[in-house]
Amino acid sequence: MKKFALSAGVALAMTLSAVAQAHPTNQGYVEDSSATIWRNSFGECWHTGFFTEADATVEGCDGYQAMAKAEEPAPAPVPAAPMMVSADKKFSLFFDFDSAKVEEDISAIVNYIGSMSKLDNVDLVGNADFIGNADYNQRLGQRRAEAVASELRAAGVDGGKISVSSLGESAPVASCSGRGAALIACLRADRRVDVQISGDKKDM
Repeated sequence: MKKFALSAGVALAMTLSAVAQAHPTNQGYVEDSSATIWRNSFGECWHTGFFTEADATVEGCDGYQAMAKAEEPAPAPVPAAPMMVSADKKFSLFFDFDSAKVEEDISAIVNYIGSMSKLDNVDLVGNADFIGNADYNQRLGQRRAEAVASELRAAGVDGGKISVSSLGESAPVASCSGRGAALIACLRADRRVDVQISGDKKDM
């Protein structure tokens, strides 16, 4: 009987030895062949003979709770690309009687063009009042437009974007009567170059 009990004990020990093994990453716990840590009837994890307090790093064993993984920060929102809007604008420059010399400040025109994201065209149209010969006034309107074009190019505006033409006396805006200096003064609005700027700006 004693021999049988001894034999049974040896067989059980050999079975346990074959089934039980240390945790692959933590030698302080016993697990089975499916990598499941053994627990007693109280739900406590079985320790190996090598267990130390430093081994208590397995989730659910000896009160150990793994620290929650910090959430990845949300990606920064991608700013929307600014929309491009039409930036067409018109300016007018006025001239003295029978003159093609640019007397007015063109900085407002130059600054506006500089603020644009894309410049398509700067259309310059020269005009004259009705005093004098129509052919002469046509040429005078052209000279006025060309004078403005020269000033804009000198200020850094792309000459390839500038177009020049003349309407002469055919597009008046002033309504005047009389004669002499009073008539000339009244017709100043007709002695002009209309500056039509076309292009795009960013919609802020």
